[in-house]
Amino acid sequence: MTSSTRLRRFFASIMIGGGLALTAGASAAELPKSMTWSSYDVGSAGYAEASAIADAFGKKFGTRIRIQPSGSSIGRLQPVLSKRADIGFLATETFFASEGIHDFSTRRWGPQDLRVVAGRPSSFGIFTAADADIHTLQDLKGKRFAYVAGNPSINVKCDAFLAFAGLTRDDVDAKMFPTYANAMSSLARNEADASCTTTTPSHVYELEQSPRGIRWLEVPADDEEGWKRLRAVAPFFQPYTETVGAGISEENPVDILAYRYPVLVVRSDIDADLVYAFTKALDETYDMYKDATSVMPRWDLKQAGVPAADAPFHEGAIRYLKEKGIWTDEAQAWNDARTKRLNVLRDAWKKAVAEGDGKSDEEFAAIWDRIRTQALNSL
Repeated sequence: MTSSTRLRRFFASIMIGGGLALTAGASAAELPKSMTWSSYDVGSAGYAEASAIADAFGKKFGTRIRIQPSGSSIGRLQPVLSKRADIGFLATETFFASEGIHDFSTRRWGPQDLRVVAGRPSSFGIFTAADADIHTLQDLKGKRFAYVAGNPSINVKCDAFLAFAGLTRDDVDAKMFPTYANAMSSLARNEADASCTTTTPSHVYELEQSPRGIRWLEVPADDEEGWKRLRAVAPFFQPYTETVGAGISEENPVDILAYRYPVLVVRSDIDADLVYAFTKALDETYDMYKDATSVMPRWDLKQAGVPAADAPFHEGAIRYLKEKGIWTDEAQAWNDARTKRLNVLRDAWKKAVAEGDGKSDEEFAAIWDRIRTQALNSL
């Protein structure tokens, strides 16, 4: 059976908007009888993977799943925060919300007290034109680098790679393109020499087949100082060896990075027993959904249940991961540091709100930027 056939069957089994009552029966993992999950729009990888997991939950535990899709970061996160959704199948908006940046830097938001349950690794790297004579991250200095206007999710990841090399956006010839597609295809048009993305979009395959060719820049996992600089910008990254993508194979792997997409996100105050039960169910149904798409095997909790992630892990998930022997002292140390960062930012937000009382939105933005920077520098 092809992946597309499997997914059509999964989609047919999920009723968006009202849920679908499935086989009744008690759940060994003590899941509730019904749940609501938020996700990216229909047709996205996040929606497809949520549907596959929901189908498995229904068949094994009789749980009713309602999936609420949205095309915006706030539209996906708001149901979780307002308790209209139990779980969010989210992406980098989780980090932005926990940090109080970009869409979440306005008075309405600020750093949100979020927790991660699990998230499959999704590789991400800097690719260059092979003829640009760029072989290391340090070689990017002065080169034409493609950014995407109005897309902080992509751009913050690019900036993190530069930070690894001790560079900033000011050290490259930053070229801002109006759309993601336009930025990614700019190398093949010889309008840029490097950018960053996942390893499988059509644009990187086009560059591979073009006269310029493609090269992925490696990120050494043992460069402690580089990783310290990178994680100051994007603490959700982890080392990852990728074997699938343009110019990449089992015979020609590349050491780049991974973030979590989708990442399963909950409120910090959600019941720990519910999160434990959900994590257990995610593990127990793995064999039922792991073949739904080519990347679903990465939901194995040995990969999906370990740091780094966009926010700290929830105590209920950690309890199950410890029982399975997956959660280590190193993972706990990461989680403690990430929780401290989140709490420091939440305290800093209170100071910014107090200082910004009665000030304009522009003045408040400057106040928050200053206080947030001071808070991070104190860590």
